Amino acid sequence: MNIPINEFEQHIDEDILKRGLQYFKKGHVTYVDELSAGEYEATVEGTETYTVHLQLKNGSVIANRCTCPYDWGPFCKHEVAVMFYLQQEELGLKVKKKSTPKSLPLTDTPKTEKKTVKKKKTIQEQVEEILDKLSADELKTYIGEFCKKDKAFRDLFLAQNLHLVQPVSQEMYARQIQAIVRSVAGRHGYIDYAGARQLGNAVNQLFQLAEKAITAGNWREAMFMGCAILEEMTKAIEQGDDSNGDLGDCIGNAQEILFHIAQECPDSAVCRELFEYAIDVYRRQLFEGWDWHHEMLELAVELQETEDQKKQIIQLIDQIKPKNDGWNYRYEENQKLRLKLIRKTEGETQAIEYLEANITNSDFRRELILKAIKEKNYTKAISLAEKGIAADQRDKPGLADEWQWHLMNIYQMQGEKEKMIEKARYLFLHVGRFSSIEMYDILKKNVPAGEWPTFFEQLIAERIKSERWVSFHQIADIYSWEEQWENILNLLNKYPTLDNIAHVEKQLATRYAPQLIDLYFREIQLFLKNNISRSHYQTACKYLRRMKKLGGQDKTEKLIAFLRSTYPQRRALMEELNRV
Repeated sequence: MNIPINEFEQHIDEDILKRGLQYFKKGHVTYVDELSAGEYEATVEGTETYTVHLQLKNGSVIANRCTCPYDWGPFCKHEVAVMFYLQQEELGLKVKKKSTPKSLPLTDTPKTEKKTVKKKKTIQEQVEEILDKLSADELKTYIGEFCKKDKAFRDLFLAQNLHLVQPVSQEMYARQIQAIVRSVAGRHGYIDYAGARQLGNAVNQLFQLAEKAITAGNWREAMFMGCAILEEMTKAIEQGDDSNGDLGDCIGNAQEILFHIAQECPDSAVCRELFEYAIDVYRRQLFEGWDWHHEMLELAVELQETEDQKKQIIQLIDQIKPKNDGWNYRYEENQKLRLKLIRKTEGETQAIEYLEANITNSDFRRELILKAIKEKNYTKAISLAEKGIAADQRDKPGLADEWQWHLMNIYQMQGEKEKMIEKARYLFLHVGRFSSIEMYDILKKNVPAGEWPTFFEQLIAERIKSERWVSFHQIADIYSWEEQWENILNLLNKYPTLDNIAHVEKQLATRYAPQLIDLYFREIQLFLKNNISRSHYQTACKYLRRMKKLGGQDKTEKLIAFLRSTYPQRRALMEELNRV
Protein backbone atom coordinates (compact mmCIF):
# COMPACT_ATOMS: atom_id res chain seq x y z
CA MET A 1 0.00 0.00 0.00
CA ASN A 2 1.50 3.33 -1.07
CA ILE A 3 -0.82 6.25 -1.91
CA PRO A 4 -0.07 9.99 -1.67
CA ILE A 5 -1.97 11.45 1.32
CA ASN A 6 -2.70 14.67 -0.61
CA GLU A 7 -4.66 12.75 -3.26
CA PHE A 8 -5.97 9.77 -1.31
CA GLU A 9 -9.54 10.44 -2.53
CA GLN A 10 -8.52 9.26 -6.02
CA HIS A 11 -7.50 5.81 -4.77
CA ILE A 12 -10.46 4.85 -2.57
CA ASP A 13 -13.87 3.38 -3.40
CA GLU A 14 -16.41 6.17 -3.79
CA ASP A 15 -18.88 4.69 -1.30
CA ILE A 16 -16.21 4.23 1.40
CA LEU A 17 -14.95 7.75 0.67
CA LYS A 18 -18.40 9.24 1.25
CA ARG A 19 -18.89 7.33 4.50
CA GLY A 20 -15.46 8.32 5.77
CA LEU A 21 -16.17 11.99 4.99
CA GLN A 22 -19.48 11.78 6.87
CA TYR A 23 -17.73 10.25 9.88
CA PHE A 24 -15.16 13.05 9.87
CA LYS A 25 -17.71 15.86 9.46
CA LYS A 26 -19.87 14.49 12.29
CA GLY A 27 -16.91 14.54 14.64
CA HIS A 28 -16.52 10.76 15.02
CA VAL A 29 -12.72 11.08 14.95
CA THR A 30 -12.35 11.78 18.66
CA TYR A 31 -8.64 11.32 19.28
CA VAL A 32 -5.52 11.47 17.07
CA ASP A 33 -1.97 11.13 18.31
CA GLU A 34 1.32 10.99 16.45
CA LEU A 35 3.12 8.01 18.00
CA SER A 36 6.35 8.71 16.15
CA ALA A 37 7.29 10.64 13.03
CA GLY A 38 4.60 9.80 10.46
CA GLU A 39 2.91 7.12 12.60
CA TYR A 40 -0.60 8.02 13.81
CA GLU A 41 -3.04 6.35 16.19
CA ALA A 42 -6.64 7.53 16.21
CA THR A 43 -9.91 6.64 17.93
CA VAL A 44 -13.04 6.66 15.78
CA GLU A 45 -16.55 6.27 17.16
CA GLY A 46 -18.76 3.94 15.11
CA THR A 47 -21.11 1.15 16.14
CA GLU A 48 -18.24 0.54 18.56
CA THR A 49 -15.07 2.47 19.35
CA TYR A 50 -12.34 1.52 16.88
CA THR A 51 -8.62 2.21 16.85
CA VAL A 52 -6.97 3.25 13.57
CA HIS A 53 -3.25 3.18 12.82
CA LEU A 54 -1.83 5.02 9.80
CA GLN A 55 1.81 5.21 8.81
CA LEU A 56 3.04 7.92 6.43
CA LYS A 57 6.40 8.17 4.73
CA ASN A 58 7.48 10.84 2.24
CA GLY A 59 3.91 12.11 2.03
CA SER A 60 2.37 8.69 1.27
CA VAL A 61 0.30 6.24 3.29
CA ILE A 62 2.43 3.08 3.43
CA ALA A 63 0.51 1.11 6.08
CA ASN A 64 -2.98 1.17 7.57
CA ARG A 65 -4.83 -0.84 10.18
CA CYS A 66 -8.21 -0.64 11.92
CA THR A 67 -9.72 -2.81 14.64
CA CYS A 68 -13.08 -2.93 12.82
CA PRO A 69 -14.02 -6.17 11.00
CA TYR A 70 -14.23 -4.60 7.51
CA ASP A 71 -12.22 -6.62 4.95
CA TRP A 72 -13.84 -5.85 1.58
CA GLY A 73 -11.17 -3.44 0.43
CA PRO A 74 -7.82 -1.84 1.31
CA PHE A 75 -9.40 0.94 3.43
CA CYS A 76 -12.38 1.12 5.77
CA LYS A 77 -14.49 4.23 6.45
CA HIS A 78 -12.78 4.75 9.84
CA GLU A 79 -9.33 4.93 8.21
CA VAL A 80 -10.67 7.29 5.55
CA ALA A 81 -12.19 9.51 8.26
CA VAL A 82 -8.73 9.81 9.85
CA MET A 83 -7.19 10.71 6.47
CA PHE A 84 -9.74 13.50 6.10
CA TYR A 85 -8.81 14.62 9.64
CA LEU A 86 -5.12 14.77 8.71
CA GLN A 87 -5.89 16.65 5.48
CA GLN A 88 -8.70 18.90 6.74
CA GLU A 89 -6.75 22.16 6.35
CA GLU A 90 -5.56 21.34 2.83
CA LEU A 91 -9.10 20.34 1.81
CA GLY A 92 -10.75 23.27 3.59
CA LEU A 93 -13.04 20.98 5.60
CA LYS A 94 -14.92 21.77 8.78
CA VAL A 95 -15.89 19.29 11.44
CA LYS A 96 -19.01 19.45 13.57
CA LYS A 97 -17.84 20.82 16.93
CA LYS A 98 -18.85 19.33 20.24
CA SER A 99 -20.85 21.83 22.31
CA THR A 100 -18.68 23.71 24.80
CA PRO A 101 -19.60 23.16 28.49
CA LYS A 102 -21.31 26.27 29.90
CA SER A 103 -18.98 26.34 32.86
CA LEU A 104 -16.02 27.05 30.59
CA PRO A 105 -15.83 30.72 29.49
CA LEU A 106 -15.11 31.38 25.84
CA THR A 107 -12.47 33.94 24.87
CA ASP A 108 -12.69 35.64 21.52
CA THR A 109 -9.49 36.01 19.56
CA PRO A 110 -9.37 38.89 17.03
CA LYS A 111 -9.26 37.55 13.48
CA THR A 112 -6.21 39.64 12.71
CA GLU A 113 -4.24 38.10 15.56
CA LYS A 114 -2.16 35.08 14.62
CA LYS A 115 -1.41 32.42 17.16
CA THR A 116 1.98 30.77 17.22
CA VAL A 117 1.22 27.06 17.50
CA LYS A 118 3.99 24.96 18.92
CA LYS A 119 4.22 21.54 17.23
CA LYS A 120 2.96 18.87 19.58
CA LYS A 121 5.52 16.23 20.56
CA THR A 122 4.90 12.74 19.24
CA ILE A 123 3.97 10.00 21.69
CA GLN A 124 7.37 8.39 21.17
CA GLU A 125 9.13 11.68 21.95
CA GLN A 126 7.07 12.08 25.10
CA VAL A 127 7.81 8.48 26.16
CA GLU A 128 11.54 8.91 25.58
CA GLU A 129 11.56 12.16 27.55
CA ILE A 130 9.82 10.48 30.50
CA LEU A 131 12.17 7.46 30.36
CA ASP A 132 15.16 9.79 30.52
CA LYS A 133 13.79 11.26 33.75
CA LEU A 134 12.95 7.96 35.47
CA SER A 135 15.54 6.02 37.45
CA ALA A 136 16.23 2.31 36.88
CA ASP A 137 14.52 1.43 40.18
CA GLU A 138 11.43 3.42 39.25
CA LEU A 139 11.22 1.62 35.90
CA LYS A 140 11.63 -1.80 37.55
CA THR A 141 8.87 -1.01 40.03
CA TYR A 142 6.54 0.29 37.33
CA ILE A 143 7.06 -2.67 34.96
CA GLY A 144 6.72 -5.15 37.82
CA GLU A 145 3.43 -3.64 38.97
CA PHE A 146 2.10 -3.42 35.41
CA CYS A 147 2.94 -7.10 34.80
CA LYS A 148 0.83 -7.97 37.85
CA LYS A 149 -2.14 -5.90 36.68
CA ASP A 150 -2.15 -6.52 32.91
CA LYS A 151 -1.94 -10.14 31.76
CA ALA A 152 -1.57 -9.27 28.06
CA PHE A 153 1.35 -6.95 28.84
CA ARG A 154 2.92 -9.61 31.08
CA ASP A 155 2.66 -12.31 28.39
CA LEU A 156 4.26 -10.08 25.77
CA PHE A 157 6.97 -8.93 28.19
CA LEU A 158 7.86 -12.55 29.03
CA ALA A 159 7.75 -13.62 25.37
CA GLN A 160 10.28 -10.94 24.46
CA ASN A 161 12.58 -11.24 27.48
CA LEU A 162 12.38 -14.73 29.03
CA HIS A 163 15.43 -15.83 27.04
CA LEU A 164 17.50 -13.51 29.28
CA VAL A 165 16.90 -15.71 32.35
CA GLN A 166 16.19 -19.20 30.93
CA PRO A 167 18.03 -21.46 28.49
CA VAL A 168 16.41 -20.84 25.10
CA SER A 169 14.41 -23.70 23.59
CA GLN A 170 11.52 -24.20 21.22
CA GLU A 171 9.36 -25.23 24.19
CA MET A 172 10.08 -21.95 25.99
CA TYR A 173 8.94 -19.84 23.03
CA ALA A 174 5.96 -22.16 22.44
CA ARG A 175 4.78 -21.61 26.02
CA GLN A 176 4.93 -17.86 25.57
CA ILE A 177 2.93 -17.98 22.34
CA GLN A 178 0.40 -20.26 24.04
CA ALA A 179 0.07 -17.69 26.85
CA ILE A 180 -0.62 -14.92 24.33
CA VAL A 181 -3.18 -17.12 22.54
CA ARG A 182 -4.99 -17.75 25.85
CA SER A 183 -5.05 -14.03 26.60
CA VAL A 184 -6.83 -13.16 23.32
CA ALA A 185 -9.11 -16.21 23.00
CA GLY A 186 -12.73 -16.05 24.14
CA ARG A 187 -14.38 -18.20 26.76
CA HIS A 188 -14.66 -21.12 24.38
CA GLY A 189 -11.12 -20.78 22.99
CA TYR A 190 -12.17 -19.03 19.76
CA ILE A 191 -10.00 -16.14 18.52
CA ASP A 192 -12.20 -13.45 17.00
CA TYR A 193 -11.18 -10.83 14.40
CA ALA A 194 -9.82 -8.34 16.95
CA GLY A 195 -8.07 -11.11 18.90
CA ALA A 196 -6.42 -12.39 15.73
CA ARG A 197 -5.11 -8.90 15.02
CA GLN A 198 -3.76 -8.63 18.60
CA LEU A 199 -2.19 -12.08 18.43
CA GLY A 200 -0.64 -11.36 15.04
CA ASN A 201 0.92 -8.14 16.32
CA ALA A 202 2.36 -9.87 19.40
CA VAL A 203 3.82 -12.80 17.46
CA ASN A 204 5.24 -10.39 14.89
CA GLN A 205 7.34 -8.97 17.73
CA LEU A 206 8.81 -12.45 18.19
CA PHE A 207 9.51 -12.67 14.46
CA GLN A 208 11.45 -9.40 14.67
CA LEU A 209 13.45 -10.84 17.57
CA ALA A 210 14.25 -13.86 15.38
CA GLU A 211 15.53 -11.55 12.63
CA LYS A 212 17.73 -9.78 15.18
CA ALA A 213 19.02 -13.15 16.42
CA ILE A 214 20.00 -14.08 12.84
CA THR A 215 21.79 -10.76 12.39
CA ALA A 216 23.67 -11.42 15.64
CA GLY A 217 24.59 -14.94 14.50
CA ASN A 218 22.33 -16.67 17.05
CA TRP A 219 21.05 -19.18 14.48
CA ARG A 220 19.82 -21.81 16.94
CA GLU A 221 17.77 -19.27 18.89
CA ALA A 222 16.18 -18.04 15.65
CA MET A 223 15.42 -21.65 14.68
CA PHE A 224 13.62 -22.24 18.00
CA MET A 225 11.52 -19.12 17.46
CA GLY A 226 10.65 -20.07 13.87
CA CYS A 227 9.64 -23.63 14.79
CA ALA A 228 7.59 -22.44 17.77
CA ILE A 229 5.74 -19.82 15.71
CA LEU A 230 5.04 -22.32 12.92
CA GLU A 231 3.59 -24.96 15.22
CA GLU A 232 1.63 -22.74 17.60
CA MET A 233 0.18 -20.49 14.91
CA THR A 234 -0.93 -23.53 12.91
CA LYS A 235 -3.00 -24.51 15.96
CA ALA A 236 -4.24 -20.93 16.37
CA ILE A 237 -5.38 -20.54 12.77
CA GLU A 238 -7.65 -23.56 13.21
CA GLN A 239 -9.49 -21.82 16.07
CA GLY A 240 -9.56 -18.24 14.87
CA ASP A 241 -10.93 -15.70 12.43
CA ASP A 242 -8.09 -15.05 10.00
CA SER A 243 -10.11 -13.06 7.48
CA ASN A 244 -7.48 -10.30 7.59
CA GLY A 245 -4.55 -12.71 7.22
CA ASP A 246 -2.83 -11.84 10.52
CA LEU A 247 -2.35 -15.45 11.61
CA GLY A 248 -1.38 -16.65 8.14
CA ASP A 249 1.22 -13.87 7.93
CA CYS A 250 2.81 -15.18 11.13
CA ILE A 251 3.11 -18.62 9.59
CA GLY A 252 4.63 -17.12 6.45
CA ASN A 253 7.15 -15.24 8.59
CA ALA A 254 8.08 -18.46 10.41
CA GLN A 255 8.71 -20.21 7.09
CA GLU A 256 10.84 -17.25 6.01
CA ILE A 257 12.99 -17.65 9.14
CA LEU A 258 13.51 -21.39 8.62
CA PHE A 259 14.39 -21.10 4.92
CA HIS A 260 16.75 -18.20 5.71
CA ILE A 261 18.55 -20.48 8.15
CA ALA A 262 18.64 -23.33 5.62
CA GLN A 263 20.18 -21.11 2.94
CA GLU A 264 22.56 -18.97 5.00
CA CYS A 265 23.46 -20.62 8.31
CA PRO A 266 27.17 -21.58 8.50
CA ASP A 267 26.69 -23.76 11.60
CA SER A 268 26.42 -27.38 10.40
CA ALA A 269 25.07 -28.53 13.77
CA VAL A 270 22.12 -26.11 13.56
CA CYS A 271 21.47 -27.22 9.96
CA ARG A 272 21.40 -30.87 11.04
CA GLU A 273 18.94 -30.06 13.83
CA LEU A 274 16.68 -28.18 11.44
CA PHE A 275 16.88 -31.03 8.91
CA GLU A 276 15.84 -33.54 11.57
CA TYR A 277 13.00 -31.23 12.62
CA ALA A 278 11.71 -30.90 9.04
CA ILE A 279 11.82 -34.67 8.46
CA ASP A 280 10.20 -35.40 11.82
CA VAL A 281 7.21 -33.04 11.43
CA TYR A 282 6.69 -34.28 7.87
CA ARG A 283 6.66 -37.91 9.00
CA ARG A 284 4.28 -37.10 11.86
CA GLN A 285 2.10 -35.13 9.39
CA LEU A 286 1.98 -32.29 11.90
CA PHE A 287 0.95 -29.82 9.18
CA GLU A 288 -1.05 -32.22 7.01
CA GLY A 289 -3.70 -30.34 5.04
CA TRP A 290 -1.69 -27.10 4.94
CA ASP A 291 0.71 -25.93 2.23
CA TRP A 292 3.61 -25.87 4.67
CA HIS A 293 3.40 -29.66 5.15
CA HIS A 294 4.96 -30.10 1.71
CA GLU A 295 7.32 -27.17 2.34
CA MET A 296 8.88 -29.07 5.24
CA LEU A 297 10.14 -31.60 2.68
CA GLU A 298 11.34 -28.72 0.50
CA LEU A 299 13.16 -27.34 3.55
CA ALA A 300 14.84 -30.72 4.04
CA VAL A 301 16.04 -30.66 0.42
CA GLU A 302 17.58 -27.21 1.03
CA LEU A 303 19.40 -28.59 4.08
CA GLN A 304 20.49 -31.95 2.64
CA GLU A 305 24.23 -32.59 2.86
CA THR A 306 24.82 -36.34 3.38
CA GLU A 307 23.89 -39.48 1.46
CA ASP A 308 21.85 -40.69 4.43
CA GLN A 309 19.84 -37.46 4.43
CA LYS A 310 19.24 -37.90 0.70
CA LYS A 311 17.90 -41.44 1.27
CA GLN A 312 15.52 -40.18 3.96
CA ILE A 313 14.11 -37.54 1.63
CA ILE A 314 13.70 -39.96 -1.30
CA GLN A 315 11.92 -42.44 0.97
CA LEU A 316 9.37 -39.78 1.89
CA ILE A 317 9.04 -38.51 -1.69
CA ASP A 318 8.34 -42.03 -2.96
CA GLN A 319 5.48 -42.52 -0.49
CA ILE A 320 3.27 -40.30 -2.65
CA LYS A 321 1.97 -42.32 -5.60
CA PRO A 322 0.16 -41.07 -8.73
CA LYS A 323 -3.63 -41.27 -8.72
CA ASN A 324 -5.70 -42.66 -11.56
CA ASP A 325 -8.12 -39.72 -11.67
CA GLY A 326 -5.72 -37.43 -13.54
CA TRP A 327 -5.26 -35.07 -10.55
CA ASN A 328 -1.69 -35.66 -9.40
CA TYR A 329 -0.76 -32.33 -7.81
CA ARG A 330 0.98 -33.75 -4.72
CA TYR A 331 2.76 -36.39 -6.80
CA GLU A 332 3.98 -33.81 -9.33
CA GLU A 333 5.14 -31.47 -6.55
CA ASN A 334 7.17 -34.33 -5.10
CA GLN A 335 8.61 -35.01 -8.55
CA LYS A 336 9.86 -31.43 -8.62
CA LEU A 337 11.51 -31.93 -5.24
CA ARG A 338 13.15 -35.10 -6.54
CA LEU A 339 14.44 -33.13 -9.54
CA LYS A 340 15.84 -30.44 -7.24
CA LEU A 341 17.58 -33.12 -5.18
CA ILE A 342 19.04 -34.75 -8.31
CA ARG A 343 20.38 -31.42 -9.55
CA LYS A 344 21.93 -30.78 -6.15
CA THR A 345 23.55 -34.20 -5.71
CA GLU A 346 24.02 -35.77 -9.17
CA GLY A 347 24.29 -32.99 -11.71
CA GLU A 348 22.55 -31.62 -14.80
CA THR A 349 22.93 -34.67 -17.04
CA GLN A 350 21.02 -36.88 -14.59
CA ALA A 351 18.48 -34.10 -14.08
CA ILE A 352 17.72 -34.00 -17.84
CA GLU A 353 17.33 -37.79 -17.87
CA TYR A 354 14.84 -37.53 -15.00
CA LEU A 355 12.91 -34.76 -16.81
CA GLU A 356 12.63 -36.83 -19.97
CA ALA A 357 11.64 -39.98 -18.06
CA ASN A 358 8.78 -38.07 -16.36
CA ILE A 359 7.61 -35.94 -19.27
CA THR A 360 3.93 -36.29 -18.26
CA ASN A 361 4.66 -33.66 -15.60
CA SER A 362 3.70 -30.47 -17.45
CA ASP A 363 6.39 -28.42 -15.67
CA PHE A 364 9.02 -30.87 -16.96
CA ARG A 365 7.68 -30.73 -20.55
CA ARG A 366 7.67 -26.92 -20.37
CA GLU A 367 11.25 -26.84 -19.12
CA LEU A 368 12.44 -29.20 -21.87
CA ILE A 369 10.66 -27.21 -24.60
CA LEU A 370 12.22 -23.94 -23.41
CA LYS A 371 15.64 -25.60 -23.15
CA ALA A 372 15.37 -26.93 -26.71
CA ILE A 373 14.29 -23.49 -27.99
CA LYS A 374 17.21 -21.83 -26.21
CA GLU A 375 19.59 -24.32 -27.83
CA LYS A 376 17.80 -23.72 -31.21
CA ASN A 377 16.96 -27.42 -31.38
CA TYR A 378 13.61 -26.61 -32.98
CA THR A 379 12.96 -30.15 -34.19
CA LYS A 380 13.05 -31.45 -30.63
CA ALA A 381 10.97 -28.52 -29.32
CA ILE A 382 8.28 -29.13 -31.99
CA SER A 383 8.20 -32.85 -31.18
CA LEU A 384 7.79 -32.17 -27.44
CA ALA A 385 4.99 -29.65 -28.08
CA GLU A 386 3.11 -31.87 -30.55
CA LYS A 387 3.30 -34.86 -28.21
CA GLY A 388 2.05 -32.61 -25.41
CA ILE A 389 -0.97 -31.57 -27.50
CA ALA A 390 -1.80 -35.22 -28.22
CA ALA A 391 -1.40 -36.21 -24.56
CA ASP A 392 -3.36 -33.33 -23.02
CA GLN A 393 -6.01 -32.41 -25.61
CA ARG A 394 -8.81 -34.41 -23.98
CA ASP A 395 -8.24 -34.07 -20.23
CA LYS A 396 -6.10 -30.93 -19.97
CA PRO A 397 -7.09 -28.64 -22.85
CA GLY A 398 -5.52 -25.60 -21.16
CA LEU A 399 -2.11 -27.27 -21.31
CA ALA A 400 -2.71 -28.36 -24.90
CA ASP A 401 -3.33 -24.69 -25.77
CA GLU A 402 -0.05 -23.75 -24.13
CA TRP A 403 1.81 -26.27 -26.30
CA GLN A 404 0.04 -24.72 -29.34
CA TRP A 405 1.38 -21.32 -28.25
CA HIS A 406 4.91 -22.70 -28.01
CA LEU A 407 4.54 -24.15 -31.54
CA MET A 408 3.50 -20.73 -32.84
CA ASN A 409 6.61 -19.15 -31.31
CA ILE A 410 8.87 -21.85 -32.72
CA TYR A 411 7.43 -21.39 -36.23
CA GLN A 412 7.94 -17.64 -35.86
CA MET A 413 11.61 -18.21 -34.98
CA GLN A 414 11.99 -20.53 -37.98
CA GLY A 415 10.31 -18.09 -40.35
CA GLU A 416 7.54 -20.60 -41.14
CA LYS A 417 4.88 -17.99 -41.89
CA GLU A 418 2.01 -20.25 -42.97
CA LYS A 419 2.32 -22.49 -39.92
CA MET A 420 2.72 -19.50 -37.62
CA ILE A 421 -0.43 -17.85 -39.07
CA GLU A 422 -2.32 -21.12 -38.62
CA LYS A 423 -1.39 -21.34 -34.93
CA ALA A 424 -1.96 -17.63 -34.23
CA ARG A 425 -5.38 -17.87 -35.89
CA TYR A 426 -6.29 -20.88 -33.74
CA LEU A 427 -5.19 -19.13 -30.55
CA PHE A 428 -7.05 -15.94 -31.51
CA LEU A 429 -10.29 -17.82 -32.13
CA HIS A 430 -10.29 -20.42 -29.40
CA VAL A 431 -7.95 -19.55 -26.56
CA GLY A 432 -8.82 -16.71 -24.19
CA ARG A 433 -5.75 -17.00 -21.96
CA PHE A 434 -3.44 -15.47 -24.57
CA SER A 435 -3.73 -11.81 -25.49
CA SER A 436 -6.09 -11.23 -28.41
CA ILE A 437 -4.19 -8.11 -29.46
CA GLU A 438 -0.91 -10.06 -29.48
CA MET A 439 -2.40 -12.68 -31.80
CA TYR A 440 -4.05 -9.97 -33.90
CA ASP A 441 -0.72 -8.14 -34.32
CA ILE A 442 1.02 -11.34 -35.41
CA LEU A 443 -1.71 -12.02 -37.99
CA LYS A 444 -1.81 -8.43 -39.25
CA LYS A 445 1.97 -8.35 -39.74
CA ASN A 446 2.18 -11.69 -41.55
CA VAL A 447 -0.99 -12.01 -43.65
CA PRO A 448 -0.33 -10.35 -47.07
CA ALA A 449 -1.87 -6.86 -47.16
CA GLY A 450 -4.01 -7.65 -50.21
CA GLU A 451 -5.53 -10.68 -48.45
CA TRP A 452 -6.05 -8.98 -45.09
CA PRO A 453 -9.59 -7.44 -45.54
CA THR A 454 -11.11 -10.80 -46.52
CA PHE A 455 -9.05 -12.66 -43.90
CA PHE A 456 -10.20 -10.18 -41.23
CA GLU A 457 -13.91 -10.47 -42.10
CA GLN A 458 -13.72 -14.27 -41.98
CA LEU A 459 -11.79 -14.09 -38.70
CA ILE A 460 -14.44 -11.93 -36.99
CA ALA A 461 -17.32 -14.01 -38.37
CA GLU A 462 -15.73 -17.20 -37.07
CA ARG A 463 -14.89 -15.57 -33.73
CA ILE A 464 -18.54 -14.62 -33.21
CA LYS A 465 -19.75 -18.03 -34.41
CA SER A 466 -17.35 -19.94 -32.14
CA GLU A 467 -18.61 -18.32 -28.95
CA ARG A 468 -21.64 -19.42 -26.94
CA TRP A 469 -22.17 -15.74 -26.11
CA VAL A 470 -20.55 -12.81 -27.84
CA SER A 471 -17.62 -11.19 -26.02
CA PHE A 472 -18.72 -7.69 -26.92
CA HIS A 473 -15.69 -5.93 -25.48
CA GLN A 474 -13.23 -8.12 -27.36
CA ILE A 475 -15.03 -7.88 -30.70
CA ALA A 476 -15.46 -4.10 -30.30
CA ASP A 477 -11.76 -3.76 -29.49
CA ILE A 478 -10.84 -5.72 -32.62
CA TYR A 479 -13.02 -3.43 -34.78
CA SER A 480 -11.36 -0.48 -33.03
CA TRP A 481 -7.89 -1.75 -34.00
CA GLU A 482 -9.12 -1.69 -37.62
CA GLU A 483 -10.84 1.71 -37.10
CA GLN A 484 -14.14 0.23 -38.26
CA TRP A 485 -16.33 2.61 -36.27
CA GLU A 486 -19.58 1.82 -38.05
CA ASN A 487 -19.15 -1.87 -37.34
CA ILE A 488 -18.71 -1.05 -33.63
CA LEU A 489 -21.97 0.93 -33.70
CA ASN A 490 -23.78 -1.91 -35.49
CA LEU A 491 -22.47 -4.38 -32.89
CA LEU A 492 -23.58 -2.04 -30.11
CA ASN A 493 -27.09 -1.82 -31.55
CA LYS A 494 -27.26 -5.62 -31.29
CA TYR A 495 -25.94 -5.73 -27.70
CA PRO A 496 -26.86 -2.35 -26.16
CA THR A 497 -26.14 -2.76 -22.44
CA LEU A 498 -25.06 0.23 -20.37
CA ASP A 499 -21.66 -1.34 -19.81
CA ASN A 500 -21.19 -1.93 -23.54
CA ILE A 501 -22.17 1.64 -24.41
CA ALA A 502 -19.65 2.99 -21.90
CA HIS A 503 -16.94 0.65 -23.23
CA VAL A 504 -17.08 2.11 -26.75
CA GLU A 505 -18.12 5.65 -25.83
CA LYS A 506 -14.64 7.11 -26.20
CA GLN A 507 -14.14 5.64 -29.68
CA LEU A 508 -17.59 6.64 -30.98
CA ALA A 509 -18.25 9.95 -29.21
CA THR A 510 -16.95 12.27 -31.94
CA ARG A 511 -18.84 10.49 -34.74
CA TYR A 512 -21.98 9.06 -33.15
CA ALA A 513 -22.78 11.11 -30.02
CA PRO A 514 -26.56 11.40 -30.80
CA GLN A 515 -26.84 7.62 -31.26
CA LEU A 516 -25.01 7.00 -27.98
CA ILE A 517 -27.30 9.45 -26.17
CA ASP A 518 -30.38 7.66 -27.55
CA LEU A 519 -28.99 4.29 -26.48
CA TYR A 520 -28.26 5.59 -22.98
CA PHE A 521 -31.77 7.10 -22.83
CA ARG A 522 -33.39 3.75 -23.58
CA GLU A 523 -31.09 1.49 -21.57
CA ILE A 524 -31.22 3.59 -18.38
CA GLN A 525 -35.03 3.27 -18.41
CA LEU A 526 -34.81 -0.52 -18.84
CA PHE A 527 -32.14 -0.76 -16.15
CA LEU A 528 -34.25 1.07 -13.56
CA LYS A 529 -37.35 -0.87 -14.52
CA ASN A 530 -35.60 -4.10 -13.51
CA ASN A 531 -33.37 -2.97 -10.60
CA ILE A 532 -34.28 -1.50 -7.22
CA SER A 533 -31.56 -0.51 -4.74
CA ARG A 534 -29.46 2.55 -3.98
CA SER A 535 -26.39 1.02 -5.61
CA HIS A 536 -28.39 0.49 -8.81
CA TYR A 537 -29.65 4.07 -8.65
CA GLN A 538 -26.08 5.32 -8.28
CA THR A 539 -25.09 3.25 -11.32
CA ALA A 540 -27.93 4.70 -13.38
CA CYS A 541 -27.00 8.24 -12.35
CA LYS A 542 -23.39 7.60 -13.33
CA TYR A 543 -24.60 6.87 -16.86
CA LEU A 544 -26.91 9.89 -16.79
CA ARG A 545 -23.83 12.03 -16.18
CA ARG A 546 -22.05 10.39 -19.13
CA MET A 547 -25.10 10.99 -21.29
CA LYS A 548 -25.08 14.65 -20.26
CA LYS A 549 -21.36 14.97 -20.95
CA LEU A 550 -21.90 13.69 -24.50
CA GLY A 551 -24.04 16.78 -25.15
CA GLY A 552 -27.37 15.29 -24.22
CA GLN A 553 -28.37 17.98 -21.71
CA ASP A 554 -31.98 18.22 -22.94
CA LYS A 555 -32.53 14.47 -23.13
CA THR A 556 -30.91 14.00 -19.74
CA GLU A 557 -33.32 16.49 -18.16
CA LYS A 558 -36.23 14.86 -20.01
CA LEU A 559 -35.24 11.42 -18.73
CA ILE A 560 -34.81 12.71 -15.16
CA ALA A 561 -38.29 14.26 -15.31
CA PHE A 562 -39.70 10.95 -16.60
CA LEU A 563 -38.02 9.01 -13.79
CA ARG A 564 -39.30 11.42 -11.15
CA SER A 565 -42.89 11.06 -12.39
CA THR A 566 -42.64 7.27 -12.85
CA TYR A 567 -40.95 6.35 -9.55
CA PRO A 568 -41.89 9.07 -7.01
CA GLN A 569 -42.00 6.46 -4.22
CA ARG A 570 -38.32 5.57 -4.67
CA ARG A 571 -36.85 8.06 -2.21
CA ALA A 572 -33.26 6.86 -2.69
CA LEU A 573 -33.59 7.34 -6.45
CA MET A 574 -34.89 10.87 -5.95
CA GLU A 575 -31.89 11.67 -3.74
CA GLU A 576 -29.43 10.32 -6.31
CA LEU A 577 -31.14 12.20 -9.17
CA ASN A 578 -30.64 15.43 -7.21
CA ARG A 579 -26.89 14.88 -7.48
CA VAL A 580 -26.76 14.49 -11.28
